[in-house]
Amino acid sequence: MTVPYAIYADWPVPDTIVAFTTCRMGSGSSQFPYEQFNLANHVGDVAETVTANRKALIQCCDGLETIQWLEQVHGTRIVTAGEQLCPAADGSISSESGIACAVMTADCLPLVLCDQQGRQIAAVHAGWRGLADGVIEAAVAKFHSPADNLMVWMGPAISQQNYEVGEEVRQQFIDAATPTEKKRTSLAFTRHLSKKNHFLVDLYQLARIRLGALSVSKIYGGGLCTYADPQRFYSYRRDGVTGRMVTMIYKKNVD
Repeated sequence: MTVPYAIYADWPVPDTIVAFTTCRMGSGSSQFPYEQFNLANHVGDVAETVTANRKALIQCCDGLETIQWLEQVHGTRIVTAGEQLCPAADGSISSESGIACAVMTADCLPLVLCDQQGRQIAAVHAGWRGLADGVIEAAVAKFHSPADNLMVWMGPAISQQNYEVGEEVRQQFIDAATPTEKKRTSLAFTRHLSKKNHFLVDLYQLARIRLGALSVSKIYGGGLCTYADPQRFYSYRRDGVTGRMVTMIYKKNVD
């Protein structure tokens, strides 16, 4: 059984690993402006509806028992899935089967990670603040495997042409970059044609730079834009009041 309308990760992980991003349409019960398959209970949707949507999600996933939900705070904390009910964190990691590491997004960049043997998995919520402060580095550091043994899939996020930021954001990334990364980091920002001291930023490229600096080279996904595709994706920048997709990864429970 598969999740209707979900975008499944296309990457060479073991068959026991499942990873995907949900889309907004489907069999969910949420009404305007959250229609249809909103999975966040912090955006103003009816709580009972969100609970029903989450239950339906689990029922569609073979070998899944539970999902580690997070209170995302645009930080760098990575928790072990299953230890707390809904911790304040922006990522989780697990070596257990039957429990999903999951993050919610509506423009920020979701990433899932797995070692090549399928022993450990993780999900990371990476908006610009988390990327700048080191949320990817924090997640990679939690793995027992060396970084060059890891694979990463990047789910749908806002594209560069639709993501405008100020000079202070650009400077924060450049200041945090190592000398060898500064040029590439700078090139991830394009000057806005009509707004002084404003830039268009490529979250996907910034994530690739950070991963490359950690010796993570097996990177998949990227390229889908949440802002430009209202049929499939929620977008906070586009709509303001809206729902959230979930990007998750789990090891099938085969017992």
